[in-house]
Amino acid sequence: MKKSLTASLALVAALGLAACSEKAKDETSQAANTIAGDVAATADNAAADVANVGEDAIGAAENAADKAGAAIDNAAAKADAAADKASAKVDAAADKAGQATGKALDAAGNTLKKAADDVRH
Repeated sequence: MKKSLTASLALVAALGLAACSEKAKDETSQAANTIAGDVAATADNAAADVANVGEDAIGAAENAADKAGAAIDNAAAKADAAADKASAKVDAAADKAGQATGKALDAAGNTLKKAADDVRH
């Protein structure tokens, strides 16, 4: 009986160790799966962060281009307004010069007529 009790105890101990060993394997496997999931999630988050940085950079470049375009448009509008103003001044000066020339020619013609009348009389 002593032999059967010893054999039984050895069998119970072996089964206990086997069960404990299987439980340890399961827990280790679960821990490994959790770690793998965490690593994958971290990699996904890092990739998303990199993509967001790229999108932010593109957005900033687009905003800078829009601002530059608006500045160019404003400068062109100001240049057009200045050209229109200068053109109006040139036109006004040309009109005055034309009027003055016309008056001078009229005066010269009148002087010539008077001189001719004086010569005839």
